[in-house]
Amino acid sequence: MTYTEFEKILLAEFPSVSGEQLKQFAALDALYRDWNSKINVISRKDIDELYRHHVLHSLAIASYASRSGGVLEPGSKVLDLGTGGGFPGIPLAIMFPEVEFTLCDSIGKKITVASNVAAALGLKNVKCVNARAESLPQTFDWVVSRAVTALENFIPWVKGKYSKGILYLKGGDIAEEIGVAMNRWKMQKGSVSVWAVDQWLNDEYFAGKFVIRIEK
Repeated sequence: MTYTEFEKILLAEFPSVSGEQLKQFAALDALYRDWNSKINVISRKDIDELYRHHVLHSLAIASYASRSGGVLEPGSKVLDLGTGGGFPGIPLAIMFPEVEFTLCDSIGKKITVASNVAAALGLKNVKCVNARAESLPQTFDWVVSRAVTALENFIPWVKGKYSKGILYLKGGDIAEEIGVAMNRWKMQKGSVSVWAVDQWLNDEYFAGKFVIRIEK
């Protein structure tokens, strides 16, 4: 997917996106190619599909938020746990400049990439930390993440770290995975909802991919 193809999809879904935001999205390709040549955080196969596989996938959370009241509102504080090179946090930070994002990863070289990309884009609403979630002293409104582990493992990592909910990008047999997590952690019935990404993106790549919302 080229940037031009990406921009067409972006403007169709988010017509109020600004010229500055478009410039930031356009800059992602060169920035990630440069940093990926130094520190490999995206596979060589995937770097040519940066906009489809990484940026658009991250923005599925933004699309979900636009359809759901009270999600990622201005002033919200968001933790992106296991951000890797900055996904979904950096695309979301571009889209939501009035939301504060903390991008967290336990692998230092990945945070080096994320922090340098954020700085190059001039993102004032991004803080990058090399740490485990359990060690963070603050709490957040929302936690976002992209398939860093099974839900049953992820939920205890962020216990006590959020006040509103989790927005988790995941694919595959999520029904079984959700059931296992709910049973293990005695989650209330109705606390988990699922939104299919291909409701927005009519693209084979996004078939079977979901935004899982877990209420506080």
